[in-house]
Amino acid sequence: MAYWLFKTEPDDYSIDTLLLEKVSCWEGVRNYQARNMMRDNVKQGDLVFIYHSSCKHVGIAGIAKVVREAYPDHFAFDPESHYYDPKSDPDNPTWVMVDVEFVRKLDNLIPLSVLKSMPELADMPLVKRGNRLSIIPVSEQEWQAIMCIHYNG
Repeated sequence: MAYWLFKTEPDDYSIDTLLLEKVSCWEGVRNYQARNMMRDNVKQGDLVFIYHSSCKHVGIAGIAKVVREAYPDHFAFDPESHYYDPKSDPDNPTWVMVDVEFVRKLDNLIPLSVLKSMPELADMPLVKRGNRLSIIPVSEQEWQAIMCIHYNG
């Protein structure tokens, strides 16, 4: 099992939305590096921090589990979709998505400022300057350190 952090803008899709839906596709990844991680490394059973970005309260909002591995992101073929990519070919799809299942919403969002202050997360791409990827690997040690904050408040 591996650990991940998936970024989302809560105005578009939040941990509360996932709570209501229970299971959802994680579509719209349009960065090749993030796509490659999702396609090649994100596996069924992996755990995911759901991270709210580009909002007033930025941070980890909840946890999900991958329940379906990468498959073609059909939104790339839909001209009505915000994620439409006219260059993506249904016979050789450029973009993929995975399905995630709600596990839990954190009692309190863990703010980015707290994550940045933790020495055990110093090497985590999320806390480094200039990291814009929407999918980030999380080491087991980083996962455990973050979970300690969640449980110890």
